[in-house]
This record gives sequence, C-alpha cells and structure tokens, in this order.
Amino acid sequence: MEDLSIKIKIADREYPMKVKRHDEERVRTAGRLINEKLKTYKEQFGIDDKQDLLAMVAFDCLVDKMTVEESHQEIDQTVFEKVHQLNQLVSQSIL
Repeated sequence: MEDLSIKIKIADREYPMKVKRHDEERVRTAGRLINEKLKTYKEQFGIDDKQDLLAMVAFDCLVDKMTVEESHQEIDQTVFEKVHQLNQLVSQSIL
C-alpha cells in the first residue's frame, strides 16, 4: 500500500508526514483533536505559551490512554474469570 505525503498543522506549525492511505483520516482527526484541546486549554486557563499548552495536552492524552488501558485490563480479568467459571460448570456437568 502506498504512503501519502500530508501536512498536519498543530499549534500553528505544519508537520509533514507520510502515512498509509487507510490511516490518513485517523491522523488528520488526531491533529484536529489536538488543536481543539489546545484551544480549550488556552481559553480555560488563559495560557498563551504553546509549549506549555502542548505539554498539558500530551499529559492529558497520556492520562486518558492509561485510563483506557486500566479499563481494558479490568475487562480482560472479568472475561477470564467468567470463562474460568464456565469451564468449571462444564467440567462439573460432565462428571
């Protein structure tokens, strides 16, 4: 699959990148969401320094990612426990 050359503008700065055609929409959406968060933080906290805003967005994104990963771990554990319970029930019914 061929890579596309695109430019993503984040915090008034353009970043050229190559992406797979099937990833283009996701990359553009990510850029748009970053800019929206930057704007929100700027308005909410009155911060103009782009480096500070970018650091806050990066921190926020990492906290969100960690939360999702923890949630997935909990779900995985619950599924594992349920499968184990079902296996025990099946084993008991066979005997």
